[in-house]
Amino acid sequence: MTDHAMIPPVRAADGLLSADDLFLFNEGTHAMLYERLGAHPRVIDGVAGTSFAVWAPNAERVSVIGDFNDWDPNRHVLQPQGASGIWAGFIPGVGKGAVYKYRIHSRYHGYRVDKADPFAFYCETPPRTASIVWDLDYPWHDAAWMRERHRHNALDAPFAVYEVHLGSWRRVPEEGNRPLTYRELAPLLAEHVRRLGFTHVEFLPVMEHPFYGSWGYQITGYFAPTSRYGTPQDFMYLIDYLHQHGIGVILDWVPSHFPNDEHGLVYFDGTHLYEHADPRLGYHPDWNSAIFNYGRHEVRSFLLSSAQFWLDRYHADGLRVDAVASMLYRDYSRREGEWLPNQFGGRENLEAIDFLRQMNVSVYQRHPDIQTIAEESTAWPMVSRPTYVGGLGFGLKWDMGWMHDTLLYLSKDPIYRKYHHGTLTFRMIYAFNENFILPLSHDEVVHGKGSLLTKMPGDDWQKFANLRLLYAYMYAQPGKKLLFMGAEIGQWGEWHHEASLDWHLLQWDRHQGIERWLMDLNHLYRREPALYRRDFEPAGFEWVDANDWENSTLAFLRHGDDPAEVILVVLNFTPVPRTQHRVGLPVGGRWRELLNSDATLYGGSGLGNAGSITAEPEPWHGRPYSARLVLPPLGALFFKPEAPLP
Repeated sequence: MTDHAMIPPVRAADGLLSADDLFLFNEGTHAMLYERLGAHPRVIDGVAGTSFAVWAPNAERVSVIGDFNDWDPNRHVLQPQGASGIWAGFIPGVGKGAVYKYRIHSRYHGYRVDKADPFAFYCETPPRTASIVWDLDYPWHDAAWMRERHRHNALDAPFAVYEVHLGSWRRVPEEGNRPLTYRELAPLLAEHVRRLGFTHVEFLPVMEHPFYGSWGYQITGYFAPTSRYGTPQDFMYLIDYLHQHGIGVILDWVPSHFPNDEHGLVYFDGTHLYEHADPRLGYHPDWNSAIFNYGRHEVRSFLLSSAQFWLDRYHADGLRVDAVASMLYRDYSRREGEWLPNQFGGRENLEAIDFLRQMNVSVYQRHPDIQTIAEESTAWPMVSRPTYVGGLGFGLKWDMGWMHDTLLYLSKDPIYRKYHHGTLTFRMIYAFNENFILPLSHDEVVHGKGSLLTKMPGDDWQKFANLRLLYAYMYAQPGKKLLFMGAEIGQWGEWHHEASLDWHLLQWDRHQGIERWLMDLNHLYRREPALYRRDFEPAGFEWVDANDWENSTLAFLRHGDDPAEVILVVLNFTPVPRTQHRVGLPVGGRWRELLNSDATLYGGSGLGNAGSITAEPEPWHGRPYSARLVLPPLGALFFKPEAPLP
């Protein structure tokens, strides 16, 4: 037990913050603030203790309160650091595990508040809200992955992402339905992801958040993984374990808004410090949350440092940036009169645009082997193009248009699909404008939208066939892939964050068939360079027949770098078998059937081509050869020529 009376008074934290630190922080370019601000156990002049530093420029007094001083605001008062707005001090005798907050006495309105540390590495488990003194020591064992991850994250590499909400992937019903811990998750998740053939996992935000129902998208701890599942070192173990098993880790990151909880960033020092004061700029109507003031230099330093932190200290392989569209536009989700134009009278948020470019330049400069990914739902140009040509600098962008159009098309009864054929083919008009990821994410299986399976029309057989067809179309299209957990087992119910996935469904053949189909798709995708090597080049895709709207079929070729790397994909979006379907081909001879979604192995009817088709010298579709094939109902076929293309 700590004798609170024995904790000495606060000392000056000499050497904690250099003049350069203060300058870069106030300039908005400091990307390593987590090494300076917050709580850091250290030894100064032979005395062990913890240094504390917090930004509160409009406070008249800041003190550290905690379990080590009976939460007494008069015991450990911090000192201002020049004109930087930072308050700092060193408290001897306080070490790892101490629980604390900052008591802020504002200069204005007599405001007093207890705040969690914005730079805390570890927090109490909600609903408790205090910060915990912690270190980030951990013996990493992923050196082999880190040396090679530039290959795994390259734009011409296979990139199939399994999106996961850690608290509901799998639970322990024997223990009150509790979620698995980070360390419990590691071997189970790694085995599942490897078996299914995904290359990466993406975690819904793990940063500390007070409301579990926000799924992590309302963050208060931008430098702390949630303590719901363990310590920072436990989360490091999870990432380390995945890396050791060849799986990349992408983290959702939310610089677009933050919650209004009193212990968090909002109204931090009695002023709107991190957010805008004017609600037309600083309040987000969609999420009842605060919007960062990207024009304030110190806020940019805070967010830059958070982005770097997860890459530096947790070895994350990428950041998926949430709600980018809401950052780009001042009038996002606002009616006339509810927003303020920029200095030129436009709707663009110029400060946010500058920040996103600065963030991407900063993280790629330090970590050129990672990827930043934008969830951006508008037609903003050059999101995934370099900043030096006027882009936002992201590596990849979610193709929300593909997701919307594809699900809309497949939700229709097949008898009506021929009237909406252009919904499928439209994507190829813009498919190479950005470096796209094709997402079937958590957002599509919540809030009454139904699961992917229940979006599909028809009887049960047709629903499962349509779902296999959806996955085949996704993997055949140019672009990287993302699927939310539960898609692999064909869940009937919507995702619910308070419950495990319905793993019991795998006792039935049709659900096993969905899992097997997705596994075989992933392994084919990773094995065949034509399906990924030229995802972002028009030369990687070639229509064979885009115009068979009457029969609702599509046929196209995917090309790799080598002429021998070619895959033919033929899709039938109706339940009518087509036993004499002819397609034009670039070379003659035998084309091997690599995958057939209608195989009985996957729950299909078993129609197919006995393993191959033969291309004859009969011109068709403007090509010198053609073949007749059996196109199964609601089926997808993948073929590869045995003879290389000339």
